[in-house]
Amino acid sequence: MKTAALTLVLACAAACQPHPDIRIADFEGADYGAWTVEGTAFGTGPAHGTLPNQMPVSGFVGEGLVNSYFGGDGSTGTLTSPPFTIERRFINFLIGGGRYPGETCLDLLVDGRVVRTATGPNNRPGGSERLVWRSWAVSDLLGREAVLRIVDSATGGWGHINVDEITQSDERVAEELRTRELTIGKGYLSFPVKRGEVMRKVTVRVEGGRVREFEAELTRDTPDFWAFLDVSAYRGSRVTISTIAVKGKPSALELVTQDDEIKRAENLYREKLRPQFHFTSRRGWNNDPNGLVFHDGEYHLFYQHNPYGWSWGNMHWGHAASSDLVHWRELPVAIYPREFGDWVFSGSAASLGDTIVAAYTSTGRGECIAFSTDRGRTFADYEGDPVVVHQGRDPKLIRYEPGQHWVMAVYDEIGESRGIAFYTSTDLKTWERQSRIEGYFECPEIFEIALDGDPARRRWVVYSADGAYSIGAFDGRAFTPESGKHRYNWGNCFYASQTFNNIPPADGRRIQIAWGTREFPGMPWNQMMDFPVELTLRTTDEGPRLFAWPVREIESLRASTEEWTDLPVAGDAVPIPGAGGELLDLEAEIDVGTATEVGLRVRGVPITLSAPDGKLSCSGCEAPLEAETGRIRLRVLVDRGSVEIYANGGRVYMPIGVLLRDEDRAVEAFAAGGEARIVSLRVSRLRSIRSPQPDNGLKPIVYGEP
Repeated sequence: MKTAALTLVLACAAACQPHPDIRIADFEGADYGAWTVEGTAFGTGPAHGTLPNQMPVSGFVGEGLVNSYFGGDGSTGTLTSPPFTIERRFINFLIGGGRYPGETCLDLLVDGRVVRTATGPNNRPGGSERLVWRSWAVSDLLGREAVLRIVDSATGGWGHINVDEITQSDERVAEELRTRELTIGKGYLSFPVKRGEVMRKVTVRVEGGRVREFEAELTRDTPDFWAFLDVSAYRGSRVTISTIAVKGKPSALELVTQDDEIKRAENLYREKLRPQFHFTSRRGWNNDPNGLVFHDGEYHLFYQHNPYGWSWGNMHWGHAASSDLVHWRELPVAIYPREFGDWVFSGSAASLGDTIVAAYTSTGRGECIAFSTDRGRTFADYEGDPVVVHQGRDPKLIRYEPGQHWVMAVYDEIGESRGIAFYTSTDLKTWERQSRIEGYFECPEIFEIALDGDPARRRWVVYSADGAYSIGAFDGRAFTPESGKHRYNWGNCFYASQTFNNIPPADGRRIQIAWGTREFPGMPWNQMMDFPVELTLRTTDEGPRLFAWPVREIESLRASTEEWTDLPVAGDAVPIPGAGGELLDLEAEIDVGTATEVGLRVRGVPITLSAPDGKLSCSGCEAPLEAETGRIRLRVLVDRGSVEIYANGGRVYMPIGVLLRDEDRAVEAFAAGGEARIVSLRVSRLRSIRSPQPDNGLKPIVYGEP
């Protein structure tokens, strides 16, 4: 009897042991295999992460996932699995996207009936595209045949669904809250970050009150870099850090450290790919320049910034300041999100007495006004925010002196229509909608500029993120176009440019900075700013057009200059001995002669004029450029991540993002189909902005200095 009972107990124990997981789908293939696709929302195969115009998607496993944002939130469809037998007690999966039951969901069907369903977490502006683990208990369905159906029938905001890594298992994948408490005794908390780790929300509370929330790819392995959070204001306070981790596995919170200085600061700005005279953030991601304003003797560059990761997300306003547009001091974050998901999107700033006034988009509220009385180091929101609520973002704030009022130009959506709306206010608090122009997408800009430098002949210029501009008249309420759009940027490393407000009248320049859209693989930062340019409006055969030219302050970086004249050019590679270097400011005038193609090869990058076509090309980009009396003029700025080209006095502006080979520092000329001649060539080797400048009173670049 005892033997029979023991045998029965052992048999039951064996049956209850967890069996190996059964993968239903990991979506790592080029297509969906045996799954049935209907509609347009899912494309022809799994997405590889984020789709165009989508916020960054994180938390999926491997390279592929189901992402029904294909074509945007307006697309719909279903994705249905082949039948399978339920053989384990749980079905585990990753899910994200919209929270619309029955419309953006993953369904489990048995006998054609929905028996389990799950949605993403989002149903309002803001939010996150992070996938999270969910589980269904299906013990009651063991042995039954089932299918999975992924549904997207929603067309509004968050009208999509993300799914990955569907498995059958005898164990539920569960996530749990982990916390760590400590007393702040130093200035920074340092977080270990590694690309490819699961993105998780981190909450920092001081004495029980929430002060910071963000997402980060925290790791227990060797980090790619250490992100830092300034907690100097909370010294002596008890702080709780919390995040979600998979149950039973260790948390990366154990590796978070306190530090008096930014961790690994000895390597800052000494990294192999770090641009040497273009602004880049110390750590993390940057994109749109925001709030460009001259105030109290400083040029202020605020910008979209993710301090905690290499990719877009966690939008803050980063901050840097300069006395000369060349040497920048990176300062602490200027504007933090109010709460998780209510990101601080793009905007602008203006100087008003001793105050900097900022206008920015809060993704959870609308267009907001904030004020700083400490030179932009900290901002306080207006208590009546938001001041404008509409479907859109990215307010550009200017003062319209003839009407003694403020103007806010803001990207505006009405259904499928995109444009710029103009609002006015006398007090920055109450705003009235005045007019709208069609055909512009995000990051609007508006300014007045003299034609050919004549103050009596002034025009207004309007553009948005791609830089294509219209010229016309503005009465403080409505813009009336006279010509345009005209293409301005011909490169691959330019977006969301903005010009400075409040440049002193004695200076009078219209100075622009754009986001230099260039990735820097393996580095602890990502993206950069293009070099500042002065814009002028000049008369051409085609009418008034914008010209761009590097700001004159770049001359302070010149370490040495050499010149050549009357150099014959024939053949594919004519070396110019002594002209090379790493960081260059190069100016050339070239007589095309009988050549059909002529140009310069700078550090291995060819810049080519096709004379019969009248086209200038570089790295796959092309711009119209005609020789003037048989000659072209080129100016080229060369840094570690870019080659910026200005042709014929700035009529063509072509910023090119390219990672240059360190071993190739030569400058060569070439000509095909005939002979050409370099009339003049001047090459200036430039110093890094980290280097002290001799005898000019400028300070070396300092990061974090108040």
